[in-house]
Amino acid sequence: MSVLAIGVSHRSAPVEVLESVALDRAAVAKLLDEVPSSHQIAEAVVVATCNRLELYLDTATFHGGIDEASALLSQHTGAPIELLTPYLYVHYGDRAVSHLFHVVSGLDSMVVGETQILGQVRDAYRLAQTSGATGRVLTELFQTALRVGKRAHAETGIDAAGRSLVTLGLARVLPAVAAEGWSSGRVAGASWRELLPGTSALVVGAGSMASLAAATLQREGVDVVVANRTRENGARVADAVGGRAVPMTALPRVLREVDLVISCTGAAGVVLPYETVEAAVAERGGRPLGIVDLALPRDVDAGVADLPGVVLADLARLSEAADEDVADARTMAGDVSAVRSIVTDEVAAFATARRAAQVAPTVVALRSMADDVVDAELSRMTSRLPDLDERTRAEVARTVRRVVDKLLHQPTVRVKELAAQPDGASYEAALRELFALDRRSIDAVAKPDGTVPT
Repeated sequence: MSVLAIGVSHRSAPVEVLESVALDRAAVAKLLDEVPSSHQIAEAVVVATCNRLELYLDTATFHGGIDEASALLSQHTGAPIELLTPYLYVHYGDRAVSHLFHVVSGLDSMVVGETQILGQVRDAYRLAQTSGATGRVLTELFQTALRVGKRAHAETGIDAAGRSLVTLGLARVLPAVAAEGWSSGRVAGASWRELLPGTSALVVGAGSMASLAAATLQREGVDVVVANRTRENGARVADAVGGRAVPMTALPRVLREVDLVISCTGAAGVVLPYETVEAAVAERGGRPLGIVDLALPRDVDAGVADLPGVVLADLARLSEAADEDVADARTMAGDVSAVRSIVTDEVAAFATARRAAQVAPTVVALRSMADDVVDAELSRMTSRLPDLDERTRAEVARTVRRVVDKLLHQPTVRVKELAAQPDGASYEAALRELFALDRRSIDAVAKPDGTVPT
């Protein structure tokens, strides 16, 4: 297995480091464009989300792959290798497969069981396909991973056990806002769902996270306003939830009006600076304002948390909240265990299928060589016995081919069975040696998509 996974996430690094290595879609595309010129990396998929940056690679060698991957990360994030190294984790072979399966199943998320990561991995894979950075190895891996993620959510209650970052943010912000003296009719101590109906919210951004936030708010009876740099994209999100779109220039005015802000853009810098929020707070007449910042790098100046009446939850605060959520962890233990069992089974099945598939070109090459030998011998027989009638010649040909097929049947069936075992590669190598099969002829058997003709 030549798959290498290298990355940094909320589990290995603080938010400040994740902010420094955040890549948007355009930056990911640029990184993928360098794969064809790489000496060690044959294929690549980059998973870049608000709390992780991971490279999944098909590499020629382990150490060479790590060196090139680290260099790519440093080059495209602008972060020195010295900064990255303490926070990077590396998985290789079956461990890389297992890590990806855990990620798509929501087991490695900040909020265990959240479903958004499945769509994010799908988008990452599609971008890599479009960039021409994937081949048969990662195509097989990611198609399997996406199926595993769907299975985990379909066969267990992990969806209900976990919460998205949006709902986690709302759960942390809204009770605190109510305690600050929110409008009448909303009681301190109520759940975030009980506090939302009849309120108004501003969603800043128009990506997948913003769309999720807008949809979540709309389902709870919230009047949604969407602001985005590209007005058309903002309008698309707003129309989907029956809200209204405004330009980014309208932020100061809208901040004075709404009860809640959820910001999740892909901007490189702060979208809501301290001065803008401070001015809006001064004109709110004492009404508190809840802000959920789900962007990486952050959209909202962290200093606004010190403004009177402002309750801020950003990724750093949400990470702490997720770690403290012991009660939820206990209730979801059964579902987490079930998903882990699925992942374990799927990793084993994937490894077995990979080992069996690797011997298939050798078996096909062996049978092709046998056919060539039979054809050559039948041709020689024809030249030596030109007086044989067609019926006899055909019967001899069928007999010879049956003999060869019977001789090869048991060895080829057995080698496929043995190849599925952990040390299966040695049996495929033995078959090559015993029949003196040319490695080039075996490589030529497989199609570009990794399938073997039948």
